Parts: sequence; structure tokens; C-alpha cells
Amino acid sequence: MTRSLKKGPYVDEKLMKKVGKRKSSDGGIKTWARASQIAPEFVGYTFLVHNGKSFEEVFVTEDMVGHRLGEFSPTTKFIKHGGKMQKEAEMAAKAAEVAAAQAAKAATK
Repeated sequence: MTRSLKKGPYVDEKLMKKVGKRKSSDGGIKTWARASQIAPEFVGYTFLVHNGKSFEEVFVTEDMVGHRLGEFSPTTKFIKHGGKMQKEAEMAAKAAEVAAAQAAKAATK
């Protein structure tokens, strides 16, 4: 949900103070403020954004300005879509790869 234009963007005050005190060459800035928007002053800094379990390293570029810090630190780990069909497709791809490797090996002899 977007924030009202008359209120302006939400940038955590403590985070702005930390950025003001730091040099971009220093280590990451640790934060739990996932809802904070990325301001133009943040470009070039590395943030350690908490995802609920650990801190994910996020290097801010110009393309990220206006987005939230939490968008770049996922809270859930995607494993894969699965099922019987997916497993069969993976087995077929692996068998084809092995066959291709054996054919290449036989051709070099």
C-alpha cells in the first residue's frame, strides 16, 4: 500500500542518523527497519537487513531508490515446486546429461 503524498516517504530516523555518521567504505549498517524506504542518500552503502532469523547483506544502487529495504531481504526460503512430474523431468535431464558425457568421452578415444 502506498503512503500518502502529503506525508512523504517513510525513512527511519535512526537509519538516517547512522548513514549520516558513516562513510560508504565502512562495513554494513545493521537495521531491523524493513519498512523504511530507500532514500537517494543510501546509494553506495551496504545494509544488513534482518529477515527474522539472520541479517541479509543488501548493497544499495540507484535502481533501488523508492523501494523498501525489506524487498531485498526475503523472509522465506524458496526451495522448489515439486511433485512427481517435476521429479521425473529432473531425472530425464540428468540421464540425458550423463549420456552426453559418455558419448563425448567415447568420441575422444
